[in-house]
Amino acid sequence: MKSQNELRTLLRSLDHKSYPAYKSLAGAWKFDKYTLVIDHVQGDPFASPSSLHVEVAHGQAGFPQSYYGEDCGRIALQDYLVRQMSKQFEQYNFKAKGSGKSGLLSISRCGQAVLDRSACQITKTSVVVRFHVGFPAFGRTINAGELDKILFEFLPRCIENSLFYIRLDEKKVEDVIHLAEDQEALRSILKKEKLVAFVANQSILPRKSGVSDLPMKDSVPFISPATMERTFVLPHRGEIKGMAVPEGITLIVGGGYHGKSTLLEAVQMGVYNHIRGDGREFVITDDTAVKLRAEDGRSVRNVDISLFINDLPNKKDTKSFSTEDASGSTSQAAAVMEGVEADTRLFLIDEDTSATNFMVRDEFMQQVISREKEPITPFLERARDLYEKAGISTILVAGSSGAFFYIADHILMMDHYHPVDITERVKGLCGQHTAPRVQAPGFAIPDFHRILPAFRGGRKGGGGRDWHGRERGQEERHERMKVKSYGLESFSLDKEEVNVRYLEQLLDPEQVTALAYLLRFGLEQALDGKKTVQEAVGLIWGQWEKEGWNPFCSSYIPCGLAKPRLQELFACIDRFRG
Repeated sequence: MKSQNELRTLLRSLDHKSYPAYKSLAGAWKFDKYTLVIDHVQGDPFASPSSLHVEVAHGQAGFPQSYYGEDCGRIALQDYLVRQMSKQFEQYNFKAKGSGKSGLLSISRCGQAVLDRSACQITKTSVVVRFHVGFPAFGRTINAGELDKILFEFLPRCIENSLFYIRLDEKKVEDVIHLAEDQEALRSILKKEKLVAFVANQSILPRKSGVSDLPMKDSVPFISPATMERTFVLPHRGEIKGMAVPEGITLIVGGGYHGKSTLLEAVQMGVYNHIRGDGREFVITDDTAVKLRAEDGRSVRNVDISLFINDLPNKKDTKSFSTEDASGSTSQAAAVMEGVEADTRLFLIDEDTSATNFMVRDEFMQQVISREKEPITPFLERARDLYEKAGISTILVAGSSGAFFYIADHILMMDHYHPVDITERVKGLCGQHTAPRVQAPGFAIPDFHRILPAFRGGRKGGGGRDWHGRERGQEERHERMKVKSYGLESFSLDKEEVNVRYLEQLLDPEQVTALAYLLRFGLEQALDGKKTVQEAVGLIWGQWEKEGWNPFCSSYIPCGLAKPRLQELFACIDRFRG
């Protein structure tokens, strides 16, 4: 490995040369306390910035091993280090001058949730941090003096102030780890106590705005109704009180603008841990929870929706249903079955974003349109069996139909942002009305042996190394599909776009990019027309658990990937039209 002095000498020799000469800097360079690796050099000052990473050995970084020995602490510490590096970069961003992206210093921008990101990985031997640098230029010639400032002045200060334990506030670092351990302990309690969600007293659930995930100032703190309040003891925080939602069917009702959807949105994001000060640090949800909604126009491939839809007028097979343009009801029926296939234990549903005819049919409508002429069995008539026979709970926000009262185990009314347990009162009222039909015959969860056709895409030529890093022979070289992501809306593999805007539990664009990488690997290695979808996802996920990001990236691991959930990987495969 070459030294930092050799890097400096080489850099100075490039001054005023044509910009592509920067590519000779690629490789690993040993500095006093860390190794700097230049993974990829941009071809032009106006192109995407260069990709670099630093490796700091644990002996130098100095973080207590107990902090990263378990996944929850490791991920929380990684997240904290990315935030620290980001703060440092803000001081030096574009301080080096030049054309185009010259002087840019950037790393992942973390939100309120704690995610496992490629921007920082704590391995058995070191702390690895990945980031981007805009290599400076005069027009399109090399400005070596400005890059010298970045590599030998700015970057060493940022690394020193971010990645060395001795330079950080030890109490703040400890708090990050302890919070993560408390959150993990609470998740374990949920499973042990047969709960699907917990919302701590004094939590701040509303967000600042529709485009900000920050907590809303002066909002009403959450206080559990006494009948659902539980007290648990966490390893660091100690005693914590809040609303514990048991397994089963929980209904959330109330007038408009009283906080029904706000509570559900907080619960749906409780699948992730959140940072201190978010207000939802102890809103914890079963991490397999899936938010369901209607999704008109999506593609559906070989899904058994016969539990909900049968005897279509066109005689289309609903035991292996496919369409390129699903209706609201068929899309939601498919989403339920895909969620079951993805091993969810909790469905989250807001009536406002659901297909009405999928959720419920009132008695008057059933008198006008006889059951024999209606192919849809509404969710109302399957929800109890989903729980009692398949172990899948439901939290449902309802505002227009009282039929759901008859299947609910617990009923919460949001009243001026305060939850009130009205279960007993409503159950008494139910006896005064004619009960609707709430259970349909013929409940059976299908065997999930769904196989999708093998993908025949990809572009010949190019290539170089396979996903193991082995050199490919000329006859087997195939260029990997080009990945592009578009925020939280969609991503594309070559020309095939995958729409993810309705996967509401995705909260960071880096998760969308990561899904594109995982799906690309799946199309190359797993979805071969022989494996079931479950087997293919198991193979993809197993590779991640075993090797991290490496199998999914071509020549180097880029900054800008965040681990999604298994459920979203299933959902992307289900939405891939190719």
